[in-house]
Amino acid sequence: MIDADKIHRVLASQVRRNILNWLKDPAASFPGAEVVCSGGVPIGMIQARTRLSQSTVSAHLSALIDAGLLKSHRVGQWAFISRDEGNIRQVVAYLTEALS
Repeated sequence: MIDADKIHRVLASQVRRNILNWLKDPAASFPGAEVVCSGGVPIGMIQARTRLSQSTVSAHLSALIDAGLLKSHRVGQWAFISRDEGNIRQVVAYLTEALS
């Protein structure tokens, strides 16, 4: 079930929308980043691109993960972030149906 209110609150932030856009094409958004691996982008690279503090970026990422728009997985000490394309498609379908 889509929590439309949560999605709207999360997407109200330009920083969060930027993160979603960057993660749509990680290779283009994080050029020269050999660490972009299957499964996402390291949190540190996202933090560097935003030029915000680590705690601020973590709060934004947590909100996006909680809303189901991003997912996270660990490889050793690294945490990788990627879009949850299945959930994003569900949100788009829900909004299309609700607003048309």
